[in-house]
Order: sequence, then C-alpha cells, then structure tokens
Amino acid sequence: MNKPLDYYKEHLNSYQLEVDILKKQMAKLSVLRLLVFSLAAYGVYWFFQQWQIALLIGVLGSVVFIYLLSKYTDVKRKRDFNKALVSINEDEIKIASGDFHDREDGLDQQNPNHFYSLDIDLFGRGSFFQFINRTTIKEGKQKLADALKANNTNAIVSRQEAIKELSEKPQWRQFYSATSSLVNVETPAKTIINWLNTYNLFLPKVMQWLPIVFIGATFVILSLTILNIISPNLIGYWLFLGLGITGIYVKKINALSTKTDKVKDTFRQYALLLDLIENETFIAPLLQEKQQQIKLDNEKASYIFKKLSKALDALDNRNNIIGAIFGNGLFLTDIKNSHTIEKWIGNYRDKVADWFEVVSFFDAYNALANYTFNHPHFVFPEIKNDTLVIKAEGLGHPLLKTEKRVTSNLVLIDKQFFIVTGANMAGKSTFLRTVSLHIVMANVGLPVCATSSHYSPVKLITSMRTTDSLTDDSSYFFSELTRLKYIVDAIQKEPYFIILDEILKGTNSTDKAIGSRKFVEKLVASKATGIIATHDLSLCEIEQELDAVENYYFDAEIINNELHFDYKLKKGICENMNASFLLRKMEIV
Repeated sequence: MNKPLDYYKEHLNSYQLEVDILKKQMAKLSVLRLLVFSLAAYGVYWFFQQWQIALLIGVLGSVVFIYLLSKYTDVKRKRDFNKALVSINEDEIKIASGDFHDREDGLDQQNPNHFYSLDIDLFGRGSFFQFINRTTIKEGKQKLADALKANNTNAIVSRQEAIKELSEKPQWRQFYSATSSLVNVETPAKTIINWLNTYNLFLPKVMQWLPIVFIGATFVILSLTILNIISPNLIGYWLFLGLGITGIYVKKINALSTKTDKVKDTFRQYALLLDLIENETFIAPLLQEKQQQIKLDNEKASYIFKKLSKALDALDNRNNIIGAIFGNGLFLTDIKNSHTIEKWIGNYRDKVADWFEVVSFFDAYNALANYTFNHPHFVFPEIKNDTLVIKAEGLGHPLLKTEKRVTSNLVLIDKQFFIVTGANMAGKSTFLRTVSLHIVMANVGLPVCATSSHYSPVKLITSMRTTDSLTDDSSYFFSELTRLKYIVDAIQKEPYFIILDEILKGTNSTDKAIGSRKFVEKLVASKATGIIATHDLSLCEIEQELDAVENYYFDAEIINNELHFDYKLKKGICENMNASFLLRKMEIV
C-alpha cells in the first residue's frame, strides 16, 4: 500500500534539488551570454577597419549568442516546470496536515435547488470540493464540480477503473498539473469554441499560393539588384505593391490578430497537455475512449495544436513595426500567416470542442485520482444491483482526521426508512452527511471512507438546510414545504435515497410532530428509502406500525457533570437529551 506523505516528501526534495541545479545552469549561461556579447562587440570594434573580419565576428557572435539564449530559455522552462512540481508536492503535504481552507472553495457551484449540493458541505469553506480540488484550468474545475453534482448511477464501475488507474500514475498526474499551471489562460475554452464555430473566413482561395509566388519574386528581384542587373528602385516599388495588397485586408487581419492574441496561450497549453495524454498508455476503457477521442486520422491532436500555436506566434510578430513593413511589403507575411490560421480553422474547428473536453476531463479526473492516491485505506464500493442499498462497515466522514473519526456500521435495504434520534451534538447531522457523501462519492466512482462497502447505486436527494428568501418573499416554513414537495415529486418519477434533518422546523411542536409523522408515512407508502434525523421522539412510534421503519440513535451521557459522546450509531431510541443541561452548564439559565 502506498504512503502518500512519503511520496510527496521524497519528490519534493528531488524536484527542489533539480531547481537548484537548473538555477546554477541559468546563471552560467547568463555569464556566457554576456561574455560572448562583450567579445563580439570588442572584436567588431577592433577590426572595424577590416570590415570582412568585423562582419564575420559579428555574425559568429550573433549565432553563438542566439544559441546560448535558446539554451537559457530551455533551462528556464525546465526550472519553471520543476518549481511547479515543488509547489504541487508542498501543497499536498500542507493539505494532508488539514491546512486547505485557503484554497478555492467552489461556493459558486452551490445551488439550493439542486438535489443535495446545499446540504452536505459539498461546496464552500471546509467542503469536500475544497479538499479534493486540484484542477488547474477553469473547464476542469467545472467538470469536477459537475461530476460531484451529477447524481449519475450509470457506468460507476467504468469510472472506478479510470480513477484507480490514474491514481497509480502520480508522476504523470503531477506532470500534467505542472504543465497546465505554467500558462495563465486568458480566454475560457467555451468562448474559443464559440468564436471558432462562428468565424467567417475572409481571405480568398488565391491567397493559398499568391504569397509563395510573391516571396519567390522578391528573391529574384533582390538577386538581380545585387548583381546590378536591375535598378534598386524596383525594390521600393515592389515593397509598396506588397504593402498595398496587404492593406486590402488589414482591418480584418487586425481583428483576427486581436482575437488570436488572447487565445494563443490556451492553444500552446493544450498542445502540451494533449501530447501528455497521447503518449501515455492507458488500460481502463474510459481512459482509452478519451484518448481515442483526440485522434484524427494519422495526425496527432497535439501536433495540430502546435501548428496553430506557431501560426499564432508568427502573426503576433506583426507588432514589430520594422518587421511588419518589410515582412508585408516583401513577403506578405500577414496574409500568409492569416491564411494558415484560417485554413486551420476551416479544417479543425469541428474537432476543437472534443479536444478541449478531453483536456478538462483529465484535469478533473486527475483530482479524483489524487484523492484516491491520498487515501489508500479507503475502499471502492462493491457495486451490486440488489435490494441491499448500503452495507458499510467502519463508515466514517472522509473530511474528519483519522484520529478524530468515529465510524459506524450501516445496513439499509431498499424501501427501508431509518428514524435517527439523539441529543444535541451527538453526531446525527454528521452521520447524515457521512451517508450522503458515501452515496455521492460512490456514484462518482471514488473510494469511500469505510473498511468495506456493498452498494446498490441510487440517486440522492436531501432536505437539511432550507433557508428563507427575502428576494423571493418566501418564509422559512414555505421554503421548507417547497423543498419537501420537490422531494415528493421527484420520487414519483424514479427511486431516490432520501435524507432529511429535522423537517418542519418552522412551525409549532404539535403541528411539527403531526406533519412529520404524516410526511414519513407518505414516504414509506411511496416505497422510498432513506433516513430522517429528529429530536421528536414521538415520531419513533411509527416503527411499531410500519415494518419498513427502524429506529436508531446517537447517545449522550452526563458523567461527573460533563457531557460525553461516543458518536456511535445504535439500534433503538435516544433517552438522553442535553439542551437543559447545556443551558445550565453554560450559565445561560
């Protein structure tokens, strides 16, 4: 069994060592560049009267300088990559210690109208999402959030296999995240896809060959001028002709350049990520399917993206005024580069959405796999389709530290309903969220916090944190009734696992007791499966009338004038309540 902390500490040290080595190489290359520049400048100055030698020194000096600059850029890129890996491993060590509340919390994903996202600490500060999220791109973050909210009970085993395989590739996952994190993407993928699909080509087909002919003619004119066969004035006329041809399309080229300037970093990043996906060997069918999705005939998606990235960089060079004048006047560079980009758009725009989707898929699944790698003691539920909905041993809340986590066993069959009572702070709400997360995690394909789990896939629906709304002019009680109606309507269409926490809190005790009883009776009559937590002990009487209902409780004891909880789920009805004791203990009354 892997030891995640040992892995992170070992690789943190090795990547930090590599960063230090690369920093020294960068320093040496900087000194060498300065030395070469100084020697070349001195040589040109010394032999200035002998222009042939000065020219040779200048050319050789420039070649060596450019070579050293290229080497420096490569080493800097490696250093940045290793620095990103250092940061990844530092973060994992930090998060393992419980320090993760400063990370992105996904609060924007919380939706009170969703099946369960508001109730079970799925999003927000200290949430499950905040704990597991390692995505590096916006689309990956959204895909991860969508997976947690999907309530999808199909193909769970396929997702389990994909997550398990990726969890066994920690280096590949870290390389993927490090590569992705190095580029600050300005434009979302959705915006790029929409732009590509609605883009209107403006260059005529003649521009496919005209720049080539024009460049050939430029070289002929330059050669004839050097040989004194034609007048140098012709070069000037030819320059203005090229600028005139380019000027016809300059507004549209400017518009294209402005748009592509915002997306080039995205394509550069995605090219590198697609390359990592293409060159990895996967066994899980879902991963192979995603790998196949980015293939196009005999061309690799990463190569196709690199072609566009080079064309975008080339078009970006037009911002150099001297290069723009002579490049367009003599070589029609703007037209040539724009045609390359438009040809790419025409050929591949229908596939870009698929390629972007695969990149975001691996970004999201890397986060799920990372969570799996970090919890080697968690188990993948054994997926069955039978009447036993959940049979879990050692079931605990995944966000509680191991030393504080108290686990329970749970066996709940189809069409069975548990009523859970217990004193304040005894563990009822934590237990409800534990069961809810078991269902959500199992449906996603994740391992669950248990020593064993037999699970028959079911969708989840909850009512635990109903709120009033001043905007909608709805009271707390009306909001809760609306939520309960939502649940009743949902279970008429398909089965759900229902989790309720102290329903009908917005009315008086007698009315609440009567209403709660009738609601539970309706759920049982509808053959619903689930759990309700309550302080109302009268609700437990239903067990005597309906075979589908069973009572469980969490206990609290007062020992030596102190409250003690064992947080264990037990069969029966809670006898000890603690509100009065706490009021006295805290000297409130």
